[in-house]
Amino acid sequence: MKDSYSFLRNSDIFSHLNNLKYIPRWMVLIVDILLCLISYYVAYFLSVKLFVNYNQDILLTFFQRVSLIISTQIVFFWIFHTYSGVLRYSGFVDATKLLFAVSFNIGLLSLMNFIFYKTASVILFYYTSLITYGVLSFFLLFCLRLAVKTIYDYFTQSFGYITPVMIYGTQSAAIGIAKMLRTSPENKYKLVGFIDNDKNASEKLIMGVKVYHFKEDIVKKIIVKKAKAIIISPVKMQQIDATNDLDIFLNNGLSILTSPPMSIWKNDMPNIKQIKSIQIEDLLERPSIEISTENIARQLKTKVILITGAAGSIGSEIVRQVVQYKPTLIILLDQAESPMHTLKLELEELFPQQNFSVFLGDVRNKERMEYLVEMYRPDYIYHAAAYKHVPLIEDNPVESIQVNVKGTKILADLAVKYKVERFVMISTDKAVNPTNVMGASKRIAEIYVQSLFHKLQEGENNETKFITTRFGNVLGSNGSVIPHFKAQIERGGPVTVTHPEIIRYFMTIPEACMLVLEAGAMGDGGEIFIFDMGSPVKIVDLARKMIRLAGFTPELDIKIEYTGLRPGEKLYEELLNHKELTTKTHHPKIMIAKVQEYKYDDVSEQINELIKHSSMCKNFLTVSLMKKIVPEFLSKNSQYERLDV
Repeated sequence: MKDSYSFLRNSDIFSHLNNLKYIPRWMVLIVDILLCLISYYVAYFLSVKLFVNYNQDILLTFFQRVSLIISTQIVFFWIFHTYSGVLRYSGFVDATKLLFAVSFNIGLLSLMNFIFYKTASVILFYYTSLITYGVLSFFLLFCLRLAVKTIYDYFTQSFGYITPVMIYGTQSAAIGIAKMLRTSPENKYKLVGFIDNDKNASEKLIMGVKVYHFKEDIVKKIIVKKAKAIIISPVKMQQIDATNDLDIFLNNGLSILTSPPMSIWKNDMPNIKQIKSIQIEDLLERPSIEISTENIARQLKTKVILITGAAGSIGSEIVRQVVQYKPTLIILLDQAESPMHTLKLELEELFPQQNFSVFLGDVRNKERMEYLVEMYRPDYIYHAAAYKHVPLIEDNPVESIQVNVKGTKILADLAVKYKVERFVMISTDKAVNPTNVMGASKRIAEIYVQSLFHKLQEGENNETKFITTRFGNVLGSNGSVIPHFKAQIERGGPVTVTHPEIIRYFMTIPEACMLVLEAGAMGDGGEIFIFDMGSPVKIVDLARKMIRLAGFTPELDIKIEYTGLRPGEKLYEELLNHKELTTKTHHPKIMIAKVQEYKYDDVSEQINELIKHSSMCKNFLTVSLMKKIVPEFLSKNSQYERLDV
């Protein structure tokens, strides 16, 4: 028996059953008519043989009676469209249609019976046969649909085509999802229950299924036996502690699904195609931040905005957010041709009313950058162009100086020359107590723009405000750990983590860019704004969660391997140097770092020498001078550690 069942599971018989869209309407109608014929024959037999002997005269022959009752029944089938539904999705509405079709038919024939009896003292049908026919026909028609639905659900669930699910939440959003699951023609999920934190709501029934109390022991003992996945309603997602609450489901082998926010539901109900597996970003994301858009809108509206590194993760998101404030022109600068082309097509499709200018160029090319700034005369520059990958930059330090330092210097100097209103530089938490070349190069860029602003203030030139923003890792950015882990999991592992204790701060790309715009708008010049990154995340815990989200068990299905810290990598990142203090701003997520200030004349001379060394490809000379400019730069796990002695 087990072998037969295994054969059926591995065969494609039921995949064909699952792919069958529906039985043709004419076939449903024919089957319904046959059931009605059977019902009337049985009803006639019972009324004549078992009930009473009638003395009334029957006007019609048996064949004529059958023809009449079936003809009128077909008319009512057509009126109520009883045959137009998909049998395997039959529900209360379909049962109601059948009841109306049969009842109206019995009512019409009874009326005809009464008229003939009063006018001609004859009848067309025995009343008992009509009533018995009505009961039997409705019963058989309803049972047909119930049987098809039950058999279909049994086989599709047994062979993995329908997933039994529970919905976490019992509010209106959860009920909307439940209704969608019950009525959708693309039935992939079967609702088997609800889950709620409120103990008073448990043990009750909603839409005919039970509500279970959310407790870890109930999840382990009951829920895992009834469901394979949990759908989190969008309202519930905002209320729960995603990191801890959803771990209970993941740790017990339950998949987690979610639907889009209610604000984008159409017709007050989501589409089943919008029910998707929850992403690791959803588990790490903190409550959405609130910013005042009035100040940003007032500053950016009708302005010319230049965004460097526009094809990158941060740059492209800044573009999408800046569009909302209706600037006159957005200039997209990047040297990456293919990503720029892709972004251009996306923006033209999504924002046809906005003026864009796509400019291919390298921030290291002074002549090209001056041509750009002189031609467009931007009011704002958001400088996101940079090299950011720590191990690559550790092997190629001169390139980090050329792009991160020289490129920033060129654009900052041009901003002053052409009277740009604001220059917002995107920095990183790795600039604090840097242990790698990349972080040190960004710190030097910070030092330059800040000292330049203070130099301008001394000369009473306050036309250009230089503002720096620092934040940590962004979820899903190009080359970040999450896409890397996803690719490793798709290949079957192993997932590689550099160290079991390594931790990082994470922020979503939209959240980071939103704070960049807010900081850029509130800055008076010379500030280094740092963002509240929340609590740090252990990378190995992140890897385990991603493995579970993919439906695997860590260490059993997919191994986790430790590869050792990479050159320049440290166990934890900092947002502030230990000597630095912060002051609050009007936004709770944004603070101002009080950092050591440098004299422009001294720094400018050192940076020019640094750029000269890098242009000659002198790696050790370059890094040695970087350490003089940034004394707190102490290399770790790197060939440049010898320079710290």
